[in-house]
Amino acid sequence: MEPILVYGVPAGSSMGLVATLEWLGQPYRLCRVDMLGEMREPPYLRLNARVETPALITDGGRVVTETMAIAHWLASRDPDHCISFAPQSPEQDRLVQVMAFINTGFTGAFGPLWTAMELSEPDPDYERQLRRLGTAAVIERHDKLEAMIGNSEFLVADHPTLADGVLIGVARWLDIHDVASRGRWPKLDALRRRIEATPAVQFALAIENDETPRGSGAMLEHVPLAEVIERYGTPA
Repeated sequence: MEPILVYGVPAGSSMGLVATLEWLGQPYRLCRVDMLGEMREPPYLRLNARVETPALITDGGRVVTETMAIAHWLASRDPDHCISFAPQSPEQDRLVQVMAFINTGFTGAFGPLWTAMELSEPDPDYERQLRRLGTAAVIERHDKLEAMIGNSEFLVADHPTLADGVLIGVARWLDIHDVASRGRWPKLDALRRRIEATPAVQFALAIENDETPRGSGAMLEHVPLAEVIERYGTPA
């Protein structure tokens, strides 16, 4: 069987993994999850008890969660090094380093902002505190990433890799939360524009918008969430 990526909407970080699968070019399937609805209902716990996306159903039928674990799984099945590099090479070490930074501090910095946006009951004082905390953290992490960007066309190479996929699903949160202008970080802004312009990201965004774009042909179909849970989730 082909792997199935369980991706979240709206604006999930997993959009970048859809683009990454397009760059990889191997057959895959998708499963769409509404993070504000279906993901918070009891059946989803059978796929991921932490109530998060993304999740990957491997070609062996196992469930792999956490972005870095999924990225590792994809890299290990990339013999032509379309999205990764040779194991133990300096390039692969750099790739993992950058991905780890994005997946931890950079992504985590947005946590207070998401909490403020999703408060179940109005609490203006708490919301202001969360936004102040989140805004400072996001700016600081963007400053760090700006300093990490080198002279290559993309994050770690002159072609898109796993690092660009991990970044692009999260980078747009800066705009969603209206933290600061993208132009404050000119190297990162230019990098984002290059990644966003790739056909793979355009395809992933269209998929996220529930459209039916023509991609590379690697994406075979959408599998209903209920079917994925029934076949691959833990027993009810």
